[in-house]
Amino acid sequence: MVVLGIDPGSLSTGYGVVSEDRGTYRMLECGVIRLSPRKSHPERIGEIFGALGELIARFGPGRISIETAFVGRNVQSALKLGQVRGAVMALGASRGLELSEYAPREVKLALTGRGGASKEQVAGMVARVLGLGAVPKPLDVTDALALALCDMQRRGAGAPKLQRKAHSRKGGGWTEFIRACPDLVVEPLKR
Repeated sequence: MVVLGIDPGSLSTGYGVVSEDRGTYRMLECGVIRLSPRKSHPERIGEIFGALGELIARFGPGRISIETAFVGRNVQSALKLGQVRGAVMALGASRGLELSEYAPREVKLALTGRGGASKEQVAGMVARVLGLGAVPKPLDVTDALALALCDMQRRGAGAPKLQRKAHSRKGGGWTEFIRACPDLVVEPLKR
C-alpha cells in the first residue's frame, strides 16, 4: 500500500509518499512545494496541482491523506488554504483516489499516543518509524509523512510498531515510551 500525505499551504505545501508492506513502513519520497508569493494565487494552485499530479503518476498511491481545515484569525489565509485543499481534493477525485482528512490532534495521537504532542515530537517519531537517520526538514515535510502514517494506522495497515509497543495496555505507558524513545523527549526551556 502507498499513501500520499499532504500538508497543504498556499506558499509551502509539504508532501510525503509512504509505503507499507507487512508492517514495514518506508518513505519513498518527501519534500516541499515552495511557491513564489509574487505569483497569483491561481498560478500557485496550478503549480501545486501539477507537482502533486506528477507524484501520483510516479508512485501510484491508493490514497491521499490531508490535514483538515482549521479556522484562524485571518479570513483571507483561511480562504486561500481552503482553495488549495479543494484543488488537492479535485486532483485526488480525478485520479480515482480515496481521500482521508485528519485533524492535527488526531495525527499527533496516532503517532505519539498524545494529542497534545509538539511538532518536534511528531517529527522525531516519524523519523523513528520510517527508520530515517535524520529528521526531515522543514516540519511541513514531517507533518505530511505523519499524515500518511496516520492514514495507514487508521485505515487498517496497523499501527507503527514502535507506537504500538510503547503504548500497550499491558504495562508500559509513558515510562516505557521515554525509555524506548529518549530522543523524542523535549526538555522544557530554562529561563
